[in-house]
Amino acid sequence: MIEDNPIYRDMVLIEIEPCAAETMRVIGMAEKYVARNKLQKGQVWCVYDKDSFPASDFNGVVSRAEQLNKENPELQYHAAWSNECIEFWFLLHFAYYTSDNHRTEYISFLNEKFKGLGLGKYQKNMKNVFDILMEKGNPKLAIRYARRIIEDGRYKTPTEIAPGTKVYELVEELAKYLPENVRTDFLE
Repeated sequence: MIEDNPIYRDMVLIEIEPCAAETMRVIGMAEKYVARNKLQKGQVWCVYDKDSFPASDFNGVVSRAEQLNKENPELQYHAAWSNECIEFWFLLHFAYYTSDNHRTEYISFLNEKFKGLGLGKYQKNMKNVFDILMEKGNPKLAIRYARRIIEDGRYKTPTEIAPGTKVYELVEELAKYLPENVRTDFLE
């Protein structure tokens, strides 16, 4: 949708580099990408889940990003983490949820919600999950819920904010570049 917005079409470049790696490798791969492409300014977003990775690695991405941001204030790294999994972010589109459960509970919630909406069963890596969340969920509420959870855990490490997600920060940033009629679905 950003590419369809004539205002930002030639100003915003979004490249997605999937890496399916453990947490510290995600930021390491981001650093290699920046070096390989000689990037000097912009934003680099590392999106990752807690899963079963050690707390030191999960929290370590945030620490490494902060360190890199001091080295070059024009090139900012961001950690858009989910504790425990991305499905928690999806769930927030339908309900305010604060129970620290295993990812299977979040997936079960999504299965029930999707079935109730006549969408069948939720499946990992669904190609149309964005459309479903936009049409059947509430992105603005998901952002509000995620922000509230992070604010409530403001003195905790990412590992200690369970459940929690900072994916909303990436969504807010990207929403700035959406066409006006869509942007209002995300931003207050």
